[in-house]
This record gives sequence, structure tokens and C-alpha cells, in this order.
Amino acid sequence: MKVRPAAVAGLFYESDPAALREQVSGLLAAVEPGQHPVPRALIVPHAGYIYSGSTAALAYARLRSLRGKVRRILLFGPAHRVYLQGMAVPGVEAFNTPLGNVPLDRRAIDSLLALPDVSVSDEAHEKEHSLEVQLPFLQCVLDDFQLVPVVVGQSNPDQVARAIELVWRGEETLLLVSTDLSHFHHYEQAARLDRLTCERLLAGASDLAGDEACGARALNGLMRTRAAKELELELLQLCNSGDTAGDRRRVVGYGALSLH
Repeated sequence: MKVRPAAVAGLFYESDPAALREQVSGLLAAVEPGQHPVPRALIVPHAGYIYSGSTAALAYARLRSLRGKVRRILLFGPAHRVYLQGMAVPGVEAFNTPLGNVPLDRRAIDSLLALPDVSVSDEAHEKEHSLEVQLPFLQCVLDDFQLVPVVVGQSNPDQVARAIELVWRGEETLLLVSTDLSHFHHYEQAARLDRLTCERLLAGASDLAGDEACGARALNGLMRTRAAKELELELLQLCNSGDTAGDRRRVVGYGALSLH
């Protein structure tokens, strides 16, 4: 079986399985339980866990009631490492983390390949952290599930929306969009810019720019889908690296949102 090995274990999150499970469990345990709407999609950050893990955990805690029910994860995130025209799916059969292998839904992936702007590129996935850092959270909060990972490059929102809608079907399927917000502004400026970005999202915007959210193309695609127009988008948390473990002179923004 062809497996994509973990690329950022030991960098963005713990590489030892026991330490990683403890790290993720601690982040999730810090989220108070409560009655919340069941999400159909989540928007989550993708930095190192010491920076954005607490924000991501607020989103992933919403999946507690879906353990054993969600069997497929559609994961869309930006291409940081390679230039990519269109969208890329991998050619492997599983993604690995220190917590084990996550099998891919090859049937769903093959259906995406029928679209003219989707291609196979293991290179686009090989070092990409925006998708990988979501997997340990999913492995801790869900039972067995299959993954449909899509790296989004130069794609317009309608192309991405078409890809999402092709495979986003059934209550057993959850959509994740991986994105951070503004990059490398001073703390106060970043906080202001990121709040404006989230206000635009909550108002239904689908024309975000890359300097507002590094995963803007995936995010804009989500916001162009029929479901996004019919469901409610809720902001769970907004912060930046200056609130967690970073220098406030140059921060990265993080937001967690639920679509339900």
C-alpha cells in the first residue's frame, strides 16, 4: 500500500504517539462541553499546535456527538509548497501520522478527477502541512473514517465549489476547510483585519484575498456552495499567535468557524 508519510510531525505537533495523543486530548479537554448545533462543515487553522491548536480544538470539540457517525472527511486546504494550477489529489492510498494510517476514499477521489481542473500530484501533498495538521485531531475525535484530501492552487471559487459539491453528500460526510488568516502584521492591526475578514465571511462573502486568508481559494469555494447559502455560519473563536505563543510584533491570525 502506498502511504504518504507524515511530513511535519515533530515540527507542528508531537512526533511521539503517546505525547501526540496527550497533546491533542489536552487541547480538546480544555473546551467546555455543551449543546451545540451539529456541523456540516468546519473552518479550522493549520499552524503549529502551540499557536493555533487551542483554536482548532474549539472546532473539533463540535464533533464529539458525531463519533461513529462521520465516516468521510473532505479536507480542502491551500498549496504552500508548490505552484499549483487547479486542484490536486494524491495518488496514494493512505496518509500517515504518528497515530497511524488514515485511509483515503479512492472512489470519491476518482470522481473528482473527472473534473477538468483536478489532477493527481503527490508532489503537492508531499510536504503540505495545511492538511496534515488536521489529521491527529480527527483521529482522536472520530472512529474510523476515510479521507478525501484536496490541495487548492490557482482555482476560481466556482471551480472549487463544483469540486466540493460533487463529493459533499450525506450526513456521514463532513467538510473541513483549512486556513489561517492574516500574516505578519502587528498584533493590533492583525486583530482588526481578521475581525473584518470574519465579519465578511459571516455576511456570506466569497471573494476573500490571499492576504486575508491563505486558504482563501478553498474558503471562497465553500462560500459559493448551495449549502453555505442555506446553512448558518458561526464564529467560534478568533485570535492570533500573539495570544498564544508568538511575538506580538509579527503575528498570524487564526479563526475557527462552524457551518450548521
